Amino acid sequence: MGNAGPTTTKGFVLALLAAACFATTAALAKVAIAEYALLQVLFVRQLFVFLTTLPTLSQQFPQNLKTEHPRLHAIRLAGAFTTLSGNLVALSLLPLATAVTLGFAQVFFVALLAKWALGEPVGPHRIGAVIAGFFGVLVVMRPGVDGLAGFGTVVALIAALGAGVAVITVRRLSQTESSTTLLAWQAICIGALSALPMPWLWQTPDLQGALLLGGIGALSALGQWLGVAALRNGEASVIGNVEYTKLLYAAVLGYLLFDELPDQWTLAGAAIIVAAAAYIFHRETLKKRA
Repeated sequence: MGNAGPTTTKGFVLALLAAACFATTAALAKVAIAEYALLQVLFVRQLFVFLTTLPTLSQQFPQNLKTEHPRLHAIRLAGAFTTLSGNLVALSLLPLATAVTLGFAQVFFVALLAKWALGEPVGPHRIGAVIAGFFGVLVVMRPGVDGLAGFGTVVALIAALGAGVAVITVRRLSQTESSTTLLAWQAICIGALSALPMPWLWQTPDLQGALLLGGIGALSALGQWLGVAALRNGEASVIGNVEYTKLLYAAVLGYLLFDELPDQWTLAGAAIIVAAAAYIFHRETLKKRA
């Protein structure tokens, strides 16, 4: 009991660092896709993630690549590829803070898909929060102004749906598969898919470009490690809400790197989305404690 405070503080700090890594990765990716093909950026990212799994993967290879659920892996990988590639497209078309804000829509897709895929009950609290969350998404998209038909916002929502599918399937797979198996399959398969057109798309980077692409890969891998470490060292109710600091990081980085300032629509929609998502997470935490 006496260590609960320090442990939670450590988890909180790790979660802040993880959010900073992911927001910085998004900012660097926005810079990179102006110079390099989207799939090249994705390929380098997955290569770094795969390299981080090698030490653990090699210990029990090839047993730790075996799976009893290849179809679930295929669905999960389709969702992951959709969200990873879709997020890059959205970053190329939208302000950084807007793209990050719309990415939080995955929370509402997960809440809806959980009923169908996991048999989780969907009560009035969750339904109300999902409706409020998607209303926040509509505010960011600015229907009737210039947003709802915007390709970037639609792609961002498709990416969020892909993330929701990936999260739901990981929940199922994590009951029988190790974290190494899940990470390795994603890194290998998505890396292989993005590598297919490399003979035609690859552009050899100069030193600055190599540092940029390497930074994206390294920060992606580091962010994943920090996120796992945060959950091991802190309460999930605290760690989950820290993720929303990505909006603050994105707003600052967007201003410093791209001279972008979130408009009133993005700020208002972000407030609604964060409040609704935090409420869903709060209700889930209460259920687990009950």
